[in-house]
Amino acid sequence: MFIQPWDAALDEAEWQTWIAEGHDFGLLSVNGLPGQAPFAVPTHFAGDPGDPGHLLIHLARPNPVWQAIEHDPNVLFTVFGDYAFIPGTWRAKPDTPPTDGVPTSYYTAVQFTCRAHIVDDPEAKAELLRRQLAHFQPAGDHAPVAVDQPPYGRMLPGIRGLRLEVTTVRAKFTYDDHKPVDHRTAVADHLAERGRPLDVPTARQQRRRLDRIGPWKP
Repeated sequence: MFIQPWDAALDEAEWQTWIAEGHDFGLLSVNGLPGQAPFAVPTHFAGDPGDPGHLLIHLARPNPVWQAIEHDPNVLFTVFGDYAFIPGTWRAKPDTPPTDGVPTSYYTAVQFTCRAHIVDDPEAKAELLRRQLAHFQPAGDHAPVAVDQPPYGRMLPGIRGLRLEVTTVRAKFTYDDHKPVDHRTAVADHLAERGRPLDVPTARQQRRRLDRIGPWKP
């Protein structure tokens, strides 16, 4: 992932807050076996409050990704969101025709480089699921996750767990932060007015970055 200086996270808290706001679905990328293409698996994930620096995932045992992970446990997990297409007419310079503007994409992306550890022990898998459910269903409105109790006990053999040990994090917030303040404000207004599904959260990210950065200073 190429990151321009003006796209970089302002600090670790910025991407950590963005993830914590509910961005908990991503793409697991795994190196393919020799002669094969890489694997890409979309999945929910949760952080591990009991062991910071790890992401928790579980996948079906028949998933073909397992052999590739066993061959090479170095993986990439990517989370992205708050994205929108920005038409060229919104980005034209004041002294040029609107049709001469160049379109772009706005988005946030966080990439975790990880070393994958497969979890097969039944009790360890049950604990992984408990921690995931504590994130996704914090009200506790689910049956106990126990090796010897239904419904989860009989389903545990059908899954394998993954603990992704995070080694590197790279975050990108690409919202034209190198453009003049008036330009960024106008684009955020256009997004709010257009009102497609992700336009409002995209505009919110742009305005948040604008408030923190102000005029871009290389």
